[in-house]
Amino acid sequence: MSDWWVPPTLRGYRTSSLGADALAGLSLVAVALPSQMATARLAGLPAVAGLYAFIAGSVLYALFGTNPRLSVGADSTIAPVLAVGVASIAVVGTSRYITTMAFAALLVGGLLIVVGLSRLGWIAELLSTPVITGVLAGIAVEIVVRQLPVILGLKGGGTSTIGRVRLVLDQVSHTNGWSVGIAVCVLALIVVGRRFDRRLPGALVGLVLSIVAVDAFGLATHHGVVVLGTIHGGLPHVGLPAASGTELRRLLGPVLTVAFLCVAQTAATVRTSGAPLTANDFNRDLAAIGAGSVGAGLMGVLAVDASPPNTAIVATSGARSQLTNLLAAVAIFVVVLTLTSPLSKLPEATLGATLVFISTKLFRVRELRKIFGFDRLEFALATATLLVVALVGIEQGIVLAIVLSLADRTRRAARPRDTLLGREPGTDHWVPVDIGQQIEQVPGVLVYLVYAPLWYGNADYLRLRISQLVEGAPDPVHAVILDADAMSDIDYTGLEALRGLATELRGRGVAIGVARASHLVHHDLKHGALIEQLGLDHLFSSVEEAVNALQRSERDGG
Repeated sequence: MSDWWVPPTLRGYRTSSLGADALAGLSLVAVALPSQMATARLAGLPAVAGLYAFIAGSVLYALFGTNPRLSVGADSTIAPVLAVGVASIAVVGTSRYITTMAFAALLVGGLLIVVGLSRLGWIAELLSTPVITGVLAGIAVEIVVRQLPVILGLKGGGTSTIGRVRLVLDQVSHTNGWSVGIAVCVLALIVVGRRFDRRLPGALVGLVLSIVAVDAFGLATHHGVVVLGTIHGGLPHVGLPAASGTELRRLLGPVLTVAFLCVAQTAATVRTSGAPLTANDFNRDLAAIGAGSVGAGLMGVLAVDASPPNTAIVATSGARSQLTNLLAAVAIFVVVLTLTSPLSKLPEATLGATLVFISTKLFRVRELRKIFGFDRLEFALATATLLVVALVGIEQGIVLAIVLSLADRTRRAARPRDTLLGREPGTDHWVPVDIGQQIEQVPGVLVYLVYAPLWYGNADYLRLRISQLVEGAPDPVHAVILDADAMSDIDYTGLEALRGLATELRGRGVAIGVARASHLVHHDLKHGALIEQLGLDHLFSSVEEAVNALQRSERDGG
């Protein structure tokens, strides 16, 4: 019997895995319940919206996705972007704000579905790891600054990171000690729990204890601790949110940014989930996450994304399939239906502390240290991205990140690494002169290797570079050999530069040969008629062959 109706991650499912999946599902609920509520508050929505988003994302990804452990739900990486974008259209807390947020979720979901079906998942590669690290660190700073007034029990305000910090400093004398105490205790429970076992539900324990403390000591009524208040649970209202053409145009920037972040974060999360990353599966996963966002939008809540911390919980808890996420979604649905009354006494400081902890996972200090140790320039790119995201805006930071990534790669390709080669004594092997190995040079012969294709961005640079090496050689040069082993291709501008170099060198009595050209480079040389100019006898299969041939030609007077 065909099992076409069975979700891909559940085909061939064995009942012996049910126990492991159920336990992993409980571990996921313990983490997701407080974090999803906190993320919804970060987006300016009622806390229950995060729970609905988790249900929609988990169920729809389980139905259409391919990764057995990937967890999908409301995510703190994209929530600030959505909050800023929607707040430019509607006032936070109004019904219009909620409707616009849901409409944004539909747009994000539709865009991800198009990206997945069109197999455009490769756009995740437009951001290098250093700038992705900078983007996430900047978002972490943004989250912490937004949660400072929540944790301190202040009114807060402001429209920028600097503005929010100034208002906190102005209001700091009105700090509510009870709120701070709750936040510190919850944060400590999370950290201690993670220290012993990342599956320990420190956040859930903090949530329960803080509700008990509010109820037992009258913290909301007598000590000014801000709580969530009435939560409207039950079944979500399903409908199609609407927006005007003007609102649609104003949402395009945030939506594109969020969709791009979803693609990049999904790629990173899949790589760390233990499952192989294939192009077809990844594109299908993007479409599945898009379906989750569409479902969340129809339920009137925010877009969803792949969740790195939740996925890590699922993986380390021994989950075997997406049944883990389905069971977690069912459990949270039960909470939404039956336990909203206790949640109304949950202090907002508890959710603020949860978000601060999540932000520490986004600010990857160890990764930044590794980048700094590897390349100071790439560290500078990460730092610049961090500062722009944190101080100017996440959308602007994403644009800067893409520009910086492409600019850095273009710079490297336009000014590629190169080296001269020398012969290992007693052999016919030619190796770089700067590797600390004993070599010998053949008088009058310059062997040059460049680690890049020859293209319009580096054509003039390489032509000038070779000319300078010829002029600066200790002995008169009568032959230049271009080792093309590391050259993948030549474009028209590169071909013209090589043609000009050959003419220039011949005018100075210097022969030029090309060694170890691949069939692709050979095709480019032939197609551009450069082989005809150089002569087939100036193309060689090895550097040693080229050196011997050009030396014979020099001795013979040719």
